[in-house]
Amino acid sequence: MAEGKKEKSKKPTKIDNKVYEKELFKLQLELVKLQEWIKHKGLKVVVIFEGRDAAGKGGVIKRINQHLNPRISRVVALPAPTERQQTQWYFQRYVPHLPAAGEMVLFDRSWYNRAGVEKVMGFCTDEDYQEFMRSCPEFERMLVRSGIILIKYWFSVSDEEQERRFQSRLEEPHKRWKLSPMDLESRSRWVEYSKAKDEMFAHTDIKQAPWYVVHSDIKKHARLNCIAHLLSMIPYEDLTPEPIELPHRKDSTGYVRPPITDQTFVPDIYP
Repeated sequence: MAEGKKEKSKKPTKIDNKVYEKELFKLQLELVKLQEWIKHKGLKVVVIFEGRDAAGKGGVIKRINQHLNPRISRVVALPAPTERQQTQWYFQRYVPHLPAAGEMVLFDRSWYNRAGVEKVMGFCTDEDYQEFMRSCPEFERMLVRSGIILIKYWFSVSDEEQERRFQSRLEEPHKRWKLSPMDLESRSRWVEYSKAKDEMFAHTDIKQAPWYVVHSDIKKHARLNCIAHLLSMIPYEDLTPEPIELPHRKDSTGYVRPPITDQTFVPDIYP
């Protein structure tokens, strides 16, 4: 019996850093190939990243976009709605950020705010919430019918790991901006957020745009698994161009460079 308990509590071994960096670069190289395919075929891709606070969404988005062209792949992370936006059709402020042909948009949180934080924190009425649950699946089916490839990820983190990450943000000055008053409030509403997530899945885990759950207690595993899955969702071909030869630079005959004293330079603090 004791052995069974020991086996149950055993945590997965974390990937070695060198192996992680090697695998991440391989996946990022494939993302560049996918980017070129999206541009070449005129695809319209939307990837939604949702989950609890400190679940690791931002880290995955950063690694996905690290080597991509911002003209093709961009991140959308909207602030709280303005007073005017609060009077609009709920999906209205998200529609302008949808991709045109040859673009991929990564939503760092999305219209699912209504099913999560707005529901739990009481920022919307029950009527607004119920309307969202009815209209969201139809909205997403409409996006898919229009030709958009819609991929939705939910990052699942345990209570213990979320607490550890919150503590880390308190202790490390460069991470404190990540910890908002809303994050602190969410600590005491773990069960309410769990219920809201279950209800959201029940209504919006549809055939045309299913939810994909990413286990994110180990950030590096989550990053590799999510990127690998994203690559598997869009069949693509390698359009890497042939090696390029740089042309010879023309002679600077007749060109006279202005005096250096006419220019203002950044001080060499770090020689």
